[in-house]
Amino acid sequence: MTSSGVAPRPVGASRPRIELSAVSKSFAGVEVLSGVSLAVAPGEVLGLCGANGAGKSTLIKILAGIHHADGGVVRLDGEEVAIGSARAADALGLRFMHQELNLVDHFDAAANMSLGYSRRSVRGMLARRHYRERAREVLAQVGADIPLDTPVGSMSVSDRWMVALGRTLMDDARVIALDEPTASFTDEEATRVFAVVDELRRRGVAVLYVSHRLEEVLAVCDRVAVLRDGRLTGTFAAVDIDRGRLTDEIAGRAMAPARRPVAERADLTERPVVLQVANLASGPRVHDVSLTVRRGEIFGIAGLVGSGRTELARAISGIDRLSAGRMTLHGRDYRPKTPYDAIGQGISFVPEERRSEALVMGLSIAANMAMSTLKDDRRWSWLPFVSPRRSRAVATTMAQRLNVRAASVRQPVSQLSGGNQQKVVVGRCLRASPALLVLDEPTVGVDVAAREDLYRAVRDLAGAGTAVLMISSDFEELEMCDTVAILRAGRTVGVVNGDDATKEHLTALCFEEVPA
Repeated sequence: MTSSGVAPRPVGASRPRIELSAVSKSFAGVEVLSGVSLAVAPGEVLGLCGANGAGKSTLIKILAGIHHADGGVVRLDGEEVAIGSARAADALGLRFMHQELNLVDHFDAAANMSLGYSRRSVRGMLARRHYRERAREVLAQVGADIPLDTPVGSMSVSDRWMVALGRTLMDDARVIALDEPTASFTDEEATRVFAVVDELRRRGVAVLYVSHRLEEVLAVCDRVAVLRDGRLTGTFAAVDIDRGRLTDEIAGRAMAPARRPVAERADLTERPVVLQVANLASGPRVHDVSLTVRRGEIFGIAGLVGSGRTELARAISGIDRLSAGRMTLHGRDYRPKTPYDAIGQGISFVPEERRSEALVMGLSIAANMAMSTLKDDRRWSWLPFVSPRRSRAVATTMAQRLNVRAASVRQPVSQLSGGNQQKVVVGRCLRASPALLVLDEPTVGVDVAAREDLYRAVRDLAGAGTAVLMISSDFEELEMCDTVAILRAGRTVGVVNGDDATKEHLTALCFEEVPA
């Protein structure tokens, strides 16, 4: 490997199909990609690995025209190209399979595959007979036996993925990027993906393969590039590296930030149990989860994409129904039918997607903070009229406590930064004085200063006796927890105490294969 961290291409190798040179990107002054250089040859599969937040998705989105690089050059077949939009990327023959498939459920397979298809009739209309014939050819090429008339909403996950992949192949592709293509697949379903990748390789397509399943990466890819904290740390031939070394490369050995002092970790063994989950199953991603959260405990959940983290939070919070298992709250059977039911029993939930799931963007800070405790802000307790003055007074106190930066609590939350919006959501939960606070990715898109405010609020809440369940893909963030459970493929595969919950240890546990 060269001193720059990039493995030299073997003598005689073909010219790169796509090449990135010193690509950089920052958001709000925070550098998320720093001078990344890599290349993929025609017919080569390059694995792109890294921990959550390493910069993989940002790099893919730059190639897709969704984000624009702040610096660096992208070359396609040796020619420098500007990818200013998704349409420009498509015109260059760059195709992308994102984790969100973006299919229209009530359209059939052929109609979904025709979306974005470039072949038109003389009058510019899409020729139905032609696109259906082309769709049939493409599905045959990828080995998918899917009836063209079947609505995708009734298909299995793997068939939906094949339809989405087929859509990218309707026109000739020069480069295809696959982002976590097997995250929700069984081993048997994943073999269909591998067959597609082999076919793309034979056809001379350059493939970028992003996955947290390291054994899979080493089996499918020719080379593996590792990103850590926005920097390329190395590119390796797949035959020259094993899973253990690759895990070390991904996690790194840099000193972690200051951990929660041991003195602050409470002795929880004698604390009363708030939530107990036994053999829980819910939806397609949660299969067998068991955990116990005690009063005043900060309990973390670590897992990779597709592990069932968010789905677990949704089941506990009454959004998704249980299909198996049992939950108890304060020792009593707990099976919420709705989020309102969960709130009524003392559970507050901070979802990952705050703008669409937690906030009403057109309303004020005060109105958003009051949503979970409207009964407390009534003008008269026996009438359903809210006192705006009381709502504003309580919201002002909470905004000061969380250091929300705003002109006043009358300001619409749409005008706040992401970090301050998240503080409003957390403030609403704190107002409810919950027995259990469930946090799903609480600091995504939040700046460093705002993170510290949120961490302090969580610690204060736990210190006052609230049980906290924190789900995060930032493993350094989980170092503040008293206990951390590891989810893999929808199952609890391990529980570690806070002193052992280092970023390196959690990364290694999450990347292990599911035991038989």
